Amino acid sequence: MNAKRLEADSDYAKYDADGDGVVTDEELSMSERLQYLETQHEKADAQRNMCYISIAGMMLYPSLVVISDMLGLKQAAEILGAMSSIYYVSVAGLVSVWFSASAWSNRNGK
Repeated sequence: MNAKRLEADSDYAKYDADGDGVVTDEELSMSERLQYLETQHEKADAQRNMCYISIAGMMLYPSLVVISDMLGLKQAAEILGAMSSIYYVSVAGLVSVWFSASAWSNRNGK
């Protein structure tokens, strides 16, 4: 029985790791594993960026209150001050739910 060979310029040629023109089950498995690892790496980068943005927002929020107070925008400072408790709880909640769901899915292999 002859092994199936790839056509010239086939979309599957990228999976042919050894360049022999035949894509084996091993090569497909390796490609799938590499794609999975790349996706996990991108997911970790996205989580890290989300943490940095959340922390930056939580650190900059009080400065908005101070700046608006310094500019004489008393009502804006009061509104921002009143919103701060909701803001901090919601940002912390979003981050914690995201990481909990990620940890749960990683633990269960989904």
